[in-house]
Amino acid sequence: MENWIDVNRQNWDERAEPHAKSADYAVEEFVADPARLSDVVRFDLPRLGEVNGLQGLHLQCHIGTDTLSLHRLGARMTGLDFSGVALEQARSLAQRTGADITYVQGEVYETPNLLPPGEFDLVFTGIGALCWLPDIRRWADVVAQMLRPGGRLFIREGHPVLWSIDETREDALDLRYAYFERAEPDVFENESTYVETDHAFQHTRIASWNHGLGEIVTALMDAGLHLTMLVEHDSVPWNGLPNRMDALPGGEYRLSDRPWRLPHSYTLQAVKPRA
Repeated sequence: MENWIDVNRQNWDERAEPHAKSADYAVEEFVADPARLSDVVRFDLPRLGEVNGLQGLHLQCHIGTDTLSLHRLGARMTGLDFSGVALEQARSLAQRTGADITYVQGEVYETPNLLPPGEFDLVFTGIGALCWLPDIRRWADVVAQMLRPGGRLFIREGHPVLWSIDETREDALDLRYAYFERAEPDVFENESTYVETDHAFQHTRIASWNHGLGEIVTALMDAGLHLTMLVEHDSVPWNGLPNRMDALPGGEYRLSDRPWRLPHSYTLQAVKPRA
């Protein structure tokens, strides 16, 4: 059986430098402007609440722009990612901006063996992360283990309905891919990435898994967390359906034709009970 995690890691290793050089991630703007926040974090500021002084863990942190943004809001951040190449970029950004952020390489499911469980007030996961994980219940268990009592998970993610849409069709919203989690991934040949780059990719195979919204919520509840927020949005911070979306302020995109038909993304918060 092919090791899809290793296949994906090779793809993300190759993406790291083009992403860091792209205008979309705005690394140089982070360096130039100490008040700069990522579009993803800025979008959810009305829902994020106070993070100043919190011990935060960013799972699947990639090159660290969201991690740095939470640090700038006052959280004491640790970032984890399976790509060592991405973490090189994240550490470089932290160094160039004078940010005291700890970065650890490892897979999400290994987190309790790499960092102390029960020590974090905030676990954060950003856009485009869960689709790379084959088992949502294992992820929820990790989140619950890493949070201290009273701590919370905060996540914004692409909606599983959007993930299931056939992105190649422009005449209909066609449900082509699985909505519910399946053991076998959807496998794609992807010669590009979601930012503008002229990089010619060599590692083009990727494997992804969708997880229904009910599966995500139930997994968190079964792990002992209490759901305190679930907001669905009619925009998403990447052009998920090319030639069918309008660019909005703040790096968001929305379906051009009757966007109210499609849930684009969601924000979720869940809390670990104190007792």
